[in-house]
Parts: sequence; structure tokens; C-alpha cells
Amino acid sequence: MTSKLLCLLGPTAVGKTKIAIQLAQHLNAEIISVDSRQIYRQMNIGTAKPTPEEQKAARHHLIDCADISQPFSVADYQRLTDTAITDIQSRGKQVLLVGGAGLYFRAVVDGLFEGPGADPLLREQLEQEAAQHGVDGLHERLRTCDPESADRIHPNNVVRVIRALEVYELTGTPMSEHQQQWQPEKQRYPFIAFCLTIPRPQLYHRIEQRVDIMLASGLIAEVESLLAAGYTRDTIAMQSFGYKELIAYLDGEWTYIEAIAQLKQNTRRFAKRQLTWFRKDTRLEWIDRESTPDIVPHLLEKIGNI
Repeated sequence: MTSKLLCLLGPTAVGKTKIAIQLAQHLNAEIISVDSRQIYRQMNIGTAKPTPEEQKAARHHLIDCADISQPFSVADYQRLTDTAITDIQSRGKQVLLVGGAGLYFRAVVDGLFEGPGADPLLREQLEQEAAQHGVDGLHERLRTCDPESADRIHPNNVVRVIRALEVYELTGTPMSEHQQQWQPEKQRYPFIAFCLTIPRPQLYHRIEQRVDIMLASGLIAEVESLLAAGYTRDTIAMQSFGYKELIAYLDGEWTYIEAIAQLKQNTRRFAKRQLTWFRKDTRLEWIDRESTPDIVPHLLEKIGNI
């Protein structure tokens, strides 16, 4: 066992879960999920959450730790992950971080991006703008200057929308770009990180296959049950891909074919953003799955040589 955190990162559908479980079994490790959606108890199929069988094969942390209706921030994730790391290491186990949420990964190993201090006058102006023209207009303004943050922040979350606009107005740089590029004064944990990749056409094919499997496994029924439980498209977690498209279908805004096409496209775009984020971190060692067929032995050899 190494005292360093082991990290297995990569875009959605690249095949992290199966490899991570095999690594965990070889290394006496426990997995901490680095995923911004698998934290929610009620969202299973659409988040590609590890199955109960997979979670029995290797213990997982930071899965099913929040309710959809519960506000959950990156700071909450960092706090819970710190607790999990301490617990795992206190029992003589290896920590294995696994996932594709770049911001969550950076929060754990580097800390949180603080950003510029608040500007009371600018905040007041933005709050007045929201009151006069509506929060949707403010959110669209954010989309023009920081589409990545706009995708992540629901229009009804006025505080976060205003903060993202404030960061852009004060620095001239989108908050999402700051979050990708900030340089921490001191790394919070020593770590070794591998990032899985495959050629883009193959990744997109795997994404489309995964969506088809989710649909066959009952994704529409999962969305219907969440709506029946009282959650709506205004619930922040329901704004994520895999859910928002099917809500639009169930509400009659899109046909089934249109909704599935949009779901596959949004998932491909998400994977592209993940790859862009990870490529900016020079500390990651990239592993091409196509050229590394025996990937688990390959990773074990690399880890053993560290």
C-alpha cells in the first residue's frame, strides 16, 4: 500500500468502474467516487451508478450520500471525502479515487478556488437585474460569457449565477476557466493519477451504447418515478443530462427520437468537456485503452514501481 491517493480518472463511458474494482481487489483498496451525480440516492440508472453487485465487490464511498432535494456543493464533497480518506487509511486500506468530475478531483487534491472578493455594488446591480428582468435573463447572460458554468448552475440558483457573473465581470475570465487553471499554494494530498482514454470515435460509440443500455434498463421509468415523487425540472439534480431530456419528452416538448438524440449529444459534449479539463492537468498520466489491452496488470505494474 502507498500512502499516496491512487486516482483513476477519465470521461464518461470509458470503462473506469470495472477496472477500478479489479484494482481495488488487488490493492486492498476502497473506492471513493469522484462523480457529481452518483451522490444522489434516487438517481441510479441515469448516473451509471455502480450496481449493488459492483459495490459489494469493492467498497464504495461518496455514493448515495445526498438527497436530490438537498443542496450539495463542491465544499460538501470535499468535506465528506476528507472524512472518507481518513477512515480508509486508519483501517490500513488503500484509497482509490475513481470518476470523471474534474472539479471534485481538484477540490480534494488541491483545495477550492476562492476567486476574487465580493463586490457589493456589482452584486446589487445583478440582483436588481434579476428582480427587473427575471432570473432566466440573468442565466442567459451567464451563458454568453461562461457556457460551462451556465450548464452546471440552474437558473433558479440566483446566488451561484450572480457569483459566476461577478467573477467574470471582475476578472474578465469565466469562472469555469479559473476553476480549471487555479494554482494551489500547497497540494492537500500526495497522489498518483491515471487518466483513461480511447480514440474519440470509439468513446462516442460507447456513449451511445451506454444510453441504449440505460433505456433498456428502465431509465424512463426512473425519471417517471422521480417526477411522481414530486421532483421537477426545477430541481437542480434533474437538470443533468439523462434526466432533463426525458423530462422534455414526457412533457411532450420533444418526441422520443428527438429526446434520445439530444441525450446522446449532450453526453458526448459532457465527455468532451471532461477530456478538456483533464488535459490541462499535467500531473495525470494518460493510459490509452486501445493500445493497452491488459490494462489492470499494466496499472498494477506502474503502481508497484512507484
